Amino acid sequence: MSLSSTRRAVGAAVAALALAATGSVTANAAPTAVTSGPAGVAGPAGEQAAGLREVMFVGNNWDGTADVIEARGDFGRIGRVNVIPDKEERLREIHLNPLKLAFFLGIRQGPGEGHDQFVDDMYSTPDGTAMVVSRPSFADVVSIDLATGKINWRFPVSGFRSDHMAVSPDGTRVAVSASTSNTVHVLDIVTGEQTGSFKTGDKPHENVFTDGGRYLWNMSIGEVNTALDAPWLDWTKGDRRITVVDTRTYQQVKVIDMRERLDAFGREDLSDSVRPVALTPDESTLYFQVSFFNGFVEYDVATDRVTRVKTLPKNPATSEDRTTWVNDSRHHGMSMSPKGDKLCIAGTMDDYATVVDRATLQESLPVPASKPYWATVSGDGRSCVISESGSDSVTAIDFATGKKIASVAVGDHPQRVRIAHVPTGWTGPATR
Repeated sequence: MSLSSTRRAVGAAVAALALAATGSVTANAAPTAVTSGPAGVAGPAGEQAAGLREVMFVGNNWDGTADVIEARGDFGRIGRVNVIPDKEERLREIHLNPLKLAFFLGIRQGPGEGHDQFVDDMYSTPDGTAMVVSRPSFADVVSIDLATGKINWRFPVSGFRSDHMAVSPDGTRVAVSASTSNTVHVLDIVTGEQTGSFKTGDKPHENVFTDGGRYLWNMSIGEVNTALDAPWLDWTKGDRRITVVDTRTYQQVKVIDMRERLDAFGREDLSDSVRPVALTPDESTLYFQVSFFNGFVEYDVATDRVTRVKTLPKNPATSEDRTTWVNDSRHHGMSMSPKGDKLCIAGTMDDYATVVDRATLQESLPVPASKPYWATVSGDGRSCVISESGSDSVTAIDFATGKKIASVAVGDHPQRVRIAHVPTGWTGPATR
């Protein structure tokens, strides 16, 4: 999985260009407390609406497709959606613009590991008629009609790459990170019109709605595409922080610099690049992964401090050369059981997944997995579902036992997996 020196040089050059093209944001010196409330959910949830079927979307990043699978049971594949029906048009547009072409090739040789990144994240609209997809290499978000496979709307993000998304608890708004412009755009999920935006730290990544949609948290991960991975070069990774905004105004209400919190806990050795996260159901506790670390961190929201750090086993076969770890990941992907008593961790570079008891932080026996890249929760809440990007499959692990219960083949390099809804009886678009 290591990149050649040539590819790293190209990625580093483009990354440097991206950093130079983005502005800095001044952090809030005295963060304001954010009131916790009922946990936000990622997309339509609760009772299944009449005429809709609960499913899972699986984004096949290098394919430019999304598989639709059962959300429980055997997790069998139901259908597939081409999320780049406008590929030729987009490529013509890119090749006619030297700057866009430079970033397009940089994405391929950097985070894409030699491949174009055609789908990062995806959600369904509340009525289940469309799939909304962020497409990193095309620097946009599109809505795909699930009946016809055609594009309903397209929103080009600022800068040159789109990344992680989140859907508001009421299902009406979708937030997307524009990673090279240090911006999060919030769009009307039906029309694609921008309803707001805000600035973040360097390279915005994960987005999470909290307090019933009142607040939106963004985690910026900094520069992860260079070979400057030695601990003493951590300063080259940029401004990494959590930015919290009020979704009524999109004004910043809090900034969390995890460097300060980790140092206070005595873990100056850990990166402060916050990767995937999981909140407890009452939103009182945040769990998160950081770059280069085989484990995760526990953070108390009310007291604003790190409370525990869990180190998970290393795979003896994993190289200790940090430059060989994809996009500075060691472990990337985590989810929490609906009751909040178990965490599921994707040990990406260590080729396993494990279920961790939240009270004791004791992990279950590792479930072998090939470069697991994401973790989410099944429709019935009983299983953790991981994407195995190295074997092009999706695997379900029982939260209660920590054992593998099902696997299903999907497309090339699955990453994000999300609960979604499609019309009852849907098996795929009428046209491909």
